[in-house]
Amino acid sequence: MSVQPIIQQLNKLIELHDSLLQVSKQKTEILKENKTDALQKLLVKEQKHVQAINQIEEKRIEAVASWATTQNLDPTTVTVSTIIEEHTTGAEQKQLKEVTLQLAEQLVELRSQEDLNKQLTQQSLQFVQLSLDMMQPTMKNLNYGNNKHQSKPSAPRRSAFDSKA
Repeated sequence: MSVQPIIQQLNKLIELHDSLLQVSKQKTEILKENKTDALQKLLVKEQKHVQAINQIEEKRIEAVASWATTQNLDPTTVTVSTIIEEHTTGAEQKQLKEVTLQLAEQLVELRSQEDLNKQLTQQSLQFVQLSLDMMQPTMKNLNYGNNKHQSKPSAPRRSAFDSKA
């Protein structure tokens, strides 16, 4: 059996990751513009992409297991890397290497884009927290009067009526 079904699943993963990368770049722009409504819609779209990627990944795992079974290998130990290194030669090996490398490069780019989005989100949250802190009065500001002119009593003050019940 050839490795073409595996290559097909990897190509589908590349297409979906490319689409997810575009969504991630859109998310960066939306975060920069601070459009929360658009961000919510984009997060729903992103979630759909992630679900589709998970489905294709399951199919890729099944394709690798099916290939391993036809080659009388243990499906739990066979990976795409071991197929490339130990079980294929020629054009199939070259094609599988190229597709795997392309997917890996895309994943690295997607990860760096998502790291940027994470940093933008954290900065936005810090700004919101700072704004809230500035708007809320502190305990020192709640007292009336000027604290500088008040002398600190050395002994506790007692009222005229010192009652003990």
